[in-house]
Amino acid sequence: MTTASTSAPAAATAATTAPDGCDVLVVGGGINGAGIARDLAGRGWKVVLAEASDFASHTSSSSTKLIHGGLRYLEYYEFSLVRKALQEREVLLRSAPHIMWPLRFVMPHDAAMRPAWMIRIGLFLYDHLARREVLPGSEGVDLRGSPYGAPLKRTYTKGFVYSDGWVDDARLVLLNALDAREHGAVLHTRTTVTAAQRHADHWTATLRCADGERPLHARALVNAAGPWAEGFLRQVARPAHGETIATKSLRLVKGSHIIVRKRFDHDHAYIFQNPDKRIIFAIPYEDDFTLIGTTDVELPADALAGFAKARIDEGEIAYLCEQASRYFADPVTPADVVWTYAGVRPLLDDASGDPSAVTRDYLLETHADSGAPLLSVWGGKITTFRKLAEDAADLLGDMLGDRRRAWTEHAHLPGGDLRDWIGAPQRPDTDFQRLLVAIGQRHPWLPPSLARRLARAYGARVDRVLHGADSLADLGPEIAPGLHQAELEYLVREEWARAADDVLWRRSKLGLHYTEAQRLAVLRWFEEREHLWVRPPGVSA
Repeated sequence: MTTASTSAPAAATAATTAPDGCDVLVVGGGINGAGIARDLAGRGWKVVLAEASDFASHTSSSSTKLIHGGLRYLEYYEFSLVRKALQEREVLLRSAPHIMWPLRFVMPHDAAMRPAWMIRIGLFLYDHLARREVLPGSEGVDLRGSPYGAPLKRTYTKGFVYSDGWVDDARLVLLNALDAREHGAVLHTRTTVTAAQRHADHWTATLRCADGERPLHARALVNAAGPWAEGFLRQVARPAHGETIATKSLRLVKGSHIIVRKRFDHDHAYIFQNPDKRIIFAIPYEDDFTLIGTTDVELPADALAGFAKARIDEGEIAYLCEQASRYFADPVTPADVVWTYAGVRPLLDDASGDPSAVTRDYLLETHADSGAPLLSVWGGKITTFRKLAEDAADLLGDMLGDRRRAWTEHAHLPGGDLRDWIGAPQRPDTDFQRLLVAIGQRHPWLPPSLARRLARAYGARVDRVLHGADSLADLGPEIAPGLHQAELEYLVREEWARAADDVLWRRSKLGLHYTEAQRLAVLRWFEEREHLWVRPPGVSA
């Protein structure tokens, strides 16, 4: 049995390999890879992570951005998965209240979809499968005369309200990467593992980046390549002589989302039941917009060859508009869509015929009997990433003959410890509001909208971005509205930003608010300064 602590174990156990090697090589910089690297580094293991693109550049920045148990999974009797996810909600909310916060969901009742008694039973289970201290329980709601019923067709008169949480998914990955680096891990973006040869007691890998190739020795290998995990084992990882590496099969299921102008003024989200027994969400997004998603479209195994990015198709746009229009009084049309994004969920093939029914739980597959340790991550969902990483670190410790203490359950992610700003924490949602007040008092020259955006992105570390500034002028030129040179330099220096898209669509969603000309100004800033970048230790383009 492992125990949790509020900080990482002492680093005295760290170095166990030669300087040109590491204990564990992690392949993949999505939420699972970054989470595993963070957990391992915090236990004192020497870790290297290689990500072929940018952090969270695929699946982990393309989620519905919810910290949730998965209410609909109860219909598939996924009680263990739902309970595990529900247990993680408040753990995550406390770890980083600047990028995660509670969110209430309104479910209009449509008797043709599911009877009210079934929904009540499901919500009762949802409320009680795991302990809640922050999130309120579910309740019925009369939509007539309610702000929650105002945007809906008048046929919807009753509904239900329940709690889950919201997360900035791409920044969640970044915070795990930052924490991994601060615990000693070396992380490389835009670096591909082109070969990995297994030996009796170590792996020899080849890492390729823009500057060329270099070899790396690792005692163990973690395959956290997400949608490319199966391909990595079949095409890149080479078994030791005389043995084979058996692998699971993945089902690639595309989930697409559309963004439209704001459809309602309150702060709750909607969950809509569809005639095909699926659900979609309509969620307040970036103040001025509504996010609607998601779809479930199965893709062929070779759909992401060459790290191709998933794209929404016209049929998915039409489906999301049609289902949302079943509920909203003002129909949603394809012409209303201002932005789209799509991600591919790497789901473990469980022989289910319906992509919506494929399990969202994860499996950690280990191989250590006839060669150096190998751990592959199959499936998973963003809500359970911390638990997945903790389980993976336990397994790797066992395979390396040295299980070390777990530590992340009560630890903050970078920027999430607000005590220096607000004193003793109370509740994650109110703590953030107290942080906003404190930032306004310390930096009264910051425009409120900019102060709020910076607080949401960087939390307690906002002063690292401001870098001693006493006025807007001290932040340097305003490259685009609300985006100053000081912040861009911070993102390059500390957060691996190497291109305009890294900033506009992952480290922030400013691209959604900018015109084409404003986005181009950020692009030009990067193009003009690329040769001036100074890369700190452990950071690679």
